[in-house]
Parts: sequence; structure tokens; C-alpha cells
Amino acid sequence: MEKYKKQTRPFIVPTTDGKHIEEHFGNASIEADISLARMIAPPGWSEPYQKPDFDEYTYVISGQKQIEVNGEKIILKEGESIRISRGTRVRYSNPFDAPCEYISVCRPPFSIDRVHREDSEETPN
Repeated sequence: MEKYKKQTRPFIVPTTDGKHIEEHFGNASIEADISLARMIAPPGWSEPYQKPDFDEYTYVISGQKQIEVNGEKIILKEGESIRISRGTRVRYSNPFDAPCEYISVCRPPFSIDRVHREDSEETPN
């Protein structure tokens, strides 16, 4: 096993919702146990509810991010972090006027097969 791996060219994940995702480690770099990504969610961005098969850690660099867990709205602000445990029904959004830049760490790594997003028309439980 190599002693270190410096990432100088993260994988830019193609999106259709205006969100910018730079995956530094994860599926694109063939990391089996963790993913690390820098993201910028534009104002008004949101994604459907999901119930992922991974733990997700989020650290906000700038702006704010809204997280809905079990009917509770949590506002994560600059310098704050949160862990959402795998199997939790969660929804992420940025309903604010400024972009939100943050770091996301998922363990095991994020993959579309593990996120289990709901149809956007579904209502919360």
C-alpha cells in the first residue's frame, strides 16, 4: 500500500442541478472505504429525500445549508459540522440567497446505488 496519495486533480462530478462537486477521494479515485468531496450548492438548490447506506459528515466552509431529518429543520452555518448516520431519512437544500460551500465525507463512499433518493413528489413521513 502506498504511504500517501496527493490529489491534485479531483474528479468533477457532472450535475444537472447547478451544484458543483469536486470528488477528491471516492469512487472516481477507487477508494473503497471513504469519499471526500468539496461542494458548492447554489442558492435555491435542493435534492429529494434520501435514505443512504453510508454515514455522511458535512463541514460548512461558507454560507448555510439546510438539513431536514425526521421533520426537524437544521441550519448548518459556516464553521459548523454534522454527522448523519446511515439509514436516516434526510433531505439537503440551500434555500438561502448565497451559495453554500462545504466538505462532505461519506463512509463507505458515496455512490448513486447507496443513496436511495426518493421521487421528488413524495411527501415526508
